[in-house]
Amino acid sequence: MIKVTNLVKTFGDFTAVNNVSFEVRRGEIFAFLGPNGAGKTTTIKMLTTLLKPSSGRIELDGLDPAVKQNEARQRFGIVFQDPSLDSELTAYENMDVHAVLYHVPRKVRAERIEFLLNTFELWPRRKDLVKTFSGGMRRRLEIARGFLHTPKILFLDEPTLGLDPQSRNQLWTEVKNLNQSEGVTVFLTTHYMDEADRIAEQIAIIDHGRIVAQGSSRKLKEETGTDSLENAFLALTGSSLRDEKASSADQLRQMARMWSNKRQ
Repeated sequence: MIKVTNLVKTFGDFTAVNNVSFEVRRGEIFAFLGPNGAGKTTTIKMLTTLLKPSSGRIELDGLDPAVKQNEARQRFGIVFQDPSLDSELTAYENMDVHAVLYHVPRKVRAERIEFLLNTFELWPRRKDLVKTFSGGMRRRLEIARGFLHTPKILFLDEPTLGLDPQSRNQLWTEVKNLNQSEGVTVFLTTHYMDEADRIAEQIAIIDHGRIVAQGSSRKLKEETGTDSLENAFLALTGSSLRDEKASSADQLRQMARMWSNKRQ
């Protein structure tokens, strides 16, 4: 369903993603893990048409998203780290607007919205403004919205960040159920290693823009001689702290320098 071959993304002389290759099978739950600033979000932005690769190739359901953007976008849903709901609309209105944008047929729109809001336990609050929702409720609504147009792939970029354990557990249970019932391929990032260990069938770990390990959680633990995915992750990426903000600032400076040089 997803095939990435020798993917590279540079910003001036800074290489954010360096010769990355991996494959995700149809219907699989795939975890893409790495420290802050390792290249995860840059990779997702290329996969979802928000950034154009410097070199390499991406295939989403057989399509190159850099060439056929609209067709590729119809095939995936995405939930970013940052909130994207309209807090001045109700839960139902947020879903309905999304359905219109993705051309969900009118005859199935209401039924699909009701099904997903019930699945994520939000139907009783469908008429309430999103600004009255808790963080966990907003996250569930965003993920319900991501499933709305029946995508073949769902990208989840740290969807449970800041949620309590009960909300995290409930959310992943619902995602897993829809993954199985609708055959949706799920591509996720998370810093909670217990989540990836429990839900992901295959895992790729990226560090400093390169893939350093791939395989099941069991395989990664065996290869590193560790007893948990978290310890395997630390063995592969080290235990030093990373500064994501600094990394992002470096990328912005490199981009600004690049555009400045082009103008000269």
